[in-house]
Amino acid sequence: MNEKLLEEAGMTTAEAKIYLALLEKGSSKAGDISRHTGIHRRSVYDAIERLIQKGLVSYIKTNNRRYYEAADPERLVEIQREKEETMTQLLPELQLLRKMSDEKKEVLFFRGKQAIKTVFDDQITEGKEILVFGDAVNVDEIVKYFFMHFDKQRIQKNIKVRMLFDESARKEEYLKKIPLAEIRFIKKGNKSPVSTNIYSDKVSIITWDENPKAILIKEPVLAQSFKSYFEFIWAMAKK
Repeated sequence: MNEKLLEEAGMTTAEAKIYLALLEKGSSKAGDISRHTGIHRRSVYDAIERLIQKGLVSYIKTNNRRYYEAADPERLVEIQREKEETMTQLLPELQLLRKMSDEKKEVLFFRGKQAIKTVFDDQITEGKEILVFGDAVNVDEIVKYFFMHFDKQRIQKNIKVRMLFDESARKEEYLKKIPLAEIRFIKKGNKSPVSTNIYSDKVSIITWDENPKAILIKEPVLAQSFKSYFEFIWAMAKK
């Protein structure tokens, strides 16, 4: 039999050799097991003790000598079942620990064209309406082809976007091609290549240049504050 299979089931190499030897030879003393397997006698005793604790080996005493016997191989199946039940019981606690860890990561920083895509992938994952305000930037010129894929995913998930831009952006033809978008304009007076995206309970602030950067903040109270401000400006903006 392939010892590796028993090792994959959780046995050490020595334990696997000894268990197989006992199945093959039957009741045996430690010295016999050592000679049959080639494992040092001290190591045989250590491995057998572990097998006894697992319920895979038992012993009887005759004339003050111990004779070891392998348990029914069905015990291997029981051990795996017990491990699975333990992990099933432990899973909710492990998931809670992971969730607590995730919740601590309230502010994330991204730099570079590839990294910035993570922010927009997260918007698709959340699947909620996206609110955007800032200056109109032709992002396709900075992150080529990505937003074609991004918009296709938005359409598939019916993720709508509302955008607020400066009046000077009215003449930009590419804005008219953005799907599922409602755009309004306000008179700001100053321009900068920065946009703010609000979605779910998150806010992302993005600087659009040749090496774009973004801050992604997960904070429900802050997100709600930004949403309220957006709605206030949206109500005054012109179509």
